[in-house]
Amino acid sequence: MGFGQGLSGLKAASQSLDIIGNNIANSGTVGFKAASATFADVYANSRVGLGVQVASVNQRFAVGNVSTTGNQFDIAINGEKGFFRVVDTSGNVLYTRNGQFFADAENYIVNAQGHRLTGFPQGGTTPQPITVPVGNIPPQATSGIQVKMNFDANAEAIPATVAFDPEDASSFTHSLPIDVYDSLGNAHQLTQYFVKRDAAGGASQWDVYYALNGERMVDGDGALVPPTTVTFDDAGRLTAVGGTAGSFTAALQFANPGGTNSPAEPLQITVNYADSTQFGGPFATSFVQNGHSTGEYASMSIADDGSIVARYTNGESRPMGSLVLADFKNLQGLQPVGGNAWQETSASGQPVLGVPGTNGLATLMGQAVEDSNVDMSQELVNMIIAQRTYQANAQTIKTQDQILQTLITMR
Repeated sequence: MGFGQGLSGLKAASQSLDIIGNNIANSGTVGFKAASATFADVYANSRVGLGVQVASVNQRFAVGNVSTTGNQFDIAINGEKGFFRVVDTSGNVLYTRNGQFFADAENYIVNAQGHRLTGFPQGGTTPQPITVPVGNIPPQATSGIQVKMNFDANAEAIPATVAFDPEDASSFTHSLPIDVYDSLGNAHQLTQYFVKRDAAGGASQWDVYYALNGERMVDGDGALVPPTTVTFDDAGRLTAVGGTAGSFTAALQFANPGGTNSPAEPLQITVNYADSTQFGGPFATSFVQNGHSTGEYASMSIADDGSIVARYTNGESRPMGSLVLADFKNLQGLQPVGGNAWQETSASGQPVLGVPGTNGLATLMGQAVEDSNVDMSQELVNMIIAQRTYQANAQTIKTQDQILQTLITMR
């Protein structure tokens, strides 16, 4: 009698229930991929099959929903193609879709299993574990200021007989304070004083005086530096700075910007007035200076193309590199190793590494994670089917037993 077919059916249904139960248990696991059993019949030189067997357990790599977390280190893969590349404590390379990361005591970005997230360092092509920067970034002394402003053409000219005095507002037309930084990162206030003068031939001339922290600019002998002239034509176009036609910059130098308490390198600044105008309207100013103070690490952000940017308390940012994603020709060939991770096998093929958003790889979403792709309603239906299959196979064994009992009791 054929009890074997029923027994194989019981075993296959039991394994199917195990898989379904595992799916349901991981319905809340970030990055989890549901699995399903593939069955095959069994024959051995017979027209009648010997039952069923579990041919394989396939994982469904469909994309789960993306949920926002607000955690600066959380990352979601926003697409089907791609795995995070991580390195475990033994140096083995693993792959995962779980984007829950945090910084450990050694400043590495790791997941709950302690696996280190890897990426391409800035300017590099070999994946390396990503670390959170520590310490201060060095300051940068101001070396250039781009000033774009409108000089008020309707302002009253100040006679040359009136001596400029930064303490006397009637001796200048307009002032513009700008914060600049020395080589040690100390902030100083550079003030430009604009004095409108009478000029012949329809042109307009302005004298610009410079003071750092209230002290006028002096030359090497300690004498006050004369003002820089800024000239406009009768159409309000800038024609010259410093008396040189076509030149729109002024070179400034302050020998000891930090004073005796904080000695710094001489502060040399080029002020560019290009695109400035003189129209019949009030003074309007915009400027950009390229210096900054030192700053401590504040946070990091990850763009959709995997670019990692560190932000500092001084408002500056620094690129740290880019995350790397991996893809495989045969995803079903990957070997699950637990902890929501897989490793490559000969069946999966070697990983194809790349930057997110290139070569068909998915993009990323920062401060978010990919939820489990388990469909609870589908799993509950599959559970009912597997249960009925188990019951039906048990019934075939019971029927076979009844037939055998009938044969034994025949006389």
